Amino acid sequence: MLNQNNTFIHGCWRLDSWNLSNAELISFIEQLIELGIDTFDHADIYGNYSCEAIFGAALRHAPELRQQLKITTKCGIKLPSDKFPDHTHIYDTSYQHIIAAVNRSLTNLATDYIDTLLIHRPDMLLEGKEVARAFQQLQQEGKVLAFGVSNFLPHQFELLQSYLDFPLTTNQVEASVLSHDNFTNGTLDYLQKLRIRPQIWSPLAGGRIFNDDTPNALRVREVLAQIALKHNAKLEQIALAWLLRHPSRMQIILGSGKIERIREMLASANIQLSRDEWFKIWTAYTGHDIP
Repeated sequence: MLNQNNTFIHGCWRLDSWNLSNAELISFIEQLIELGIDTFDHADIYGNYSCEAIFGAALRHAPELRQQLKITTKCGIKLPSDKFPDHTHIYDTSYQHIIAAVNRSLTNLATDYIDTLLIHRPDMLLEGKEVARAFQQLQQEGKVLAFGVSNFLPHQFELLQSYLDFPLTTNQVEASVLSHDNFTNGTLDYLQKLRIRPQIWSPLAGGRIFNDDTPNALRVREVLAQIALKHNAKLEQIALAWLLRHPSRMQIILGSGKIERIREMLASANIQLSRDEWFKIWTAYTGHDIP
């Protein structure tokens, strides 16, 4: 099943652990594009600041691929690293840091432009005017085409948007059958109001849907298995179909390095859960009936 309406994005946060040669990574990217996945999600900090450069090395060997794909990357978190000995673990959304981070990402990714830049986490010291100045400069220089955020609550999204004369395009947030916060804190409702598609990270709860032995996870896994049997599907396909049933038109970030597994997960777009099934999974997690 080809990726319909850009429903799926490929996440590169574990790229450094896949140990792919440039040729293998190029082949993997080409196969994803054939499946309709043309957006690749990065962040400067992924893989101890290494994943962007691994991806960029592949693009240097196959530069023709750049025009076939879209690159998202994130900045705003600093982590201690042997690559940056002066770093402590802080958030930094200053003008200087955003500009420097983007220039570094452009070099690492072997590209002249980034399709979408996201602020990685809400920064308690974020100054809207500073971020807007950086965004506007990067846009004017053609280094970034679009901008968004990640893990922002509605009021944080609104604050930054109020300083910009162009719209933020997405908010990348966590959601899964084992993570309900953004369903209940207003984030998904707010994005739906703005007609902005959320991008969903950790859609399989970081693998916890398979091995977590907490009571709510055990209940959810049992219900997923029942529904999967009914649909002749796999447990993870039902977990993804549950997200896709939501009216916010989520874009799901898949982080697997195995093409067959990705192909299987794409099939979740063909599964239409009923309202009964959707709420059965919801209440399995909460442990009680809805009001």
